[in-house]
Amino acid sequence: MQIISRAQWGAKPWNGTPNTVPLGSRTEFYVHHDGEDPITRTGYAIMRAIEATHLSQGWSGVGYNFVVDQAGTVYEGRGWTLQGAHCPDHNVSGIGVQIAIGGGQTPSAAALAACRALYDEACERTGRTLAKKGHRDGFATECPGGQLYAWVKAGMPAQDYVPAPDPGGSTGGGSGSPARYQVTINGLVYGYGAKGDHVTAVGEALVRRGFGQHYTSGPGPVWTDADTENYADFQRSLGHTGADADGVPGESSLKELMGALPGTGGAKPRPPFPGRDKFGPGKSNSSITLLGQALVRKGFGGFYTSGPGPKWSEADRKNVEAFQRAQGWTGTSADGLPGPQTWNLLFA
Repeated sequence: MQIISRAQWGAKPWNGTPNTVPLGSRTEFYVHHDGEDPITRTGYAIMRAIEATHLSQGWSGVGYNFVVDQAGTVYEGRGWTLQGAHCPDHNVSGIGVQIAIGGGQTPSAAALAACRALYDEACERTGRTLAKKGHRDGFATECPGGQLYAWVKAGMPAQDYVPAPDPGGSTGGGSGSPARYQVTINGLVYGYGAKGDHVTAVGEALVRRGFGQHYTSGPGPVWTDADTENYADFQRSLGHTGADADGVPGESSLKELMGALPGTGGAKPRPPFPGRDKFGPGKSNSSITLLGQALVRKGFGGFYTSGPGPKWSEADRKNVEAFQRAQGWTGTSADGLPGPQTWNLLFA
C-alpha cells in the first residue's frame, strides 16, 4: 500500500525524536477520530493542522502513527517504528491510526478500507494478529466516536461496509452486547441478533465439529456472542484470518460447515482455502489447478497458453491480479497471490 511520507506532506523536523519501538513490541491497533468538530480540510492540510496542534501541546510532532483521510489516503505520522503519543500506557504496544473525521461525520468506505489495509499490513509486519481497539478501550474518552467504535467492534470489515449502529450511544455507555456485523445469505440473516431455526442449525453444526466451547446454553435460536466466538474459531480452523475470521458466516465457511447453503437443495460445498503457502513461484499442487479452473470460469484466464495448473506460473499470477483488480483492489491487495477473500470470491 502507498503511504504519503512525512517529507511528502511537508512535516517539520521532530521536536525531539520519539523513541524507537521494535515491531515485536506491538500487540494492539488503536483507531481514533479527530474529536467533536467536523474536518473540513483535505489533503496535506489535514496533516499540517494535526502537526500544529500537537506541537503546540509540546509533543515531538504528529502523535499518531498514521492518519487516513476520507479519500482513503494514508499519511505517515510516527510510522511503524517510532513510539506514538495517542493513548496513555499503550503508545509502545499500540499502533495508533486516526481516521480524519470529527463530530457526526460518517467514515467513507475508502477510509475504512485504507485503515483495514493498514491493520493487515501491521499484522504482517509484526508477525501476529494485533488486537483491534478503539481509543476508548485504552483510555476514558468518547474517541473514536460511535460509528467508528462500532466498526472496530464488528471486526473492521472493509468490503461492502454498512455503518453499524452505535453500541451504547456516542459515549459508549449503555448495557448489552456491542453491535455486530450481519450478512444475509439466501434470504437468511446471520450474525449478532439474527433469529431462527437456521441459527440453531449453525450452532448445532459447530458443536458437532468441536467448536461449541463458548456456549453456556443453547445453541440458538438467537445469534449471540457465543455463536460469534465459536464461528470465529471455526473460520480460523479453515485458515482464515483478519476480517475473514470475524465470527460472521460467509458463503464459503457456511458451506464447509453445513455441507450446503440452506435453501440450495444440497449444492456442492465450496473448497476451503488451502493456505497462502500453496501458491507462488516453485509451488506445484492440485490447489493451483483448482484456482486456474475457477479463474477460467470467471473469465480471467486470458494469460494462459496451456493448463491451468498444477505448476504455478506467471500466467497464474497475472490472471489472479486481473481478477483482484476487477474487484477494485489496488496495491498489495492486487499482488496476484490469492488470499482467503480472493479464493472465496472465485468460488462464489
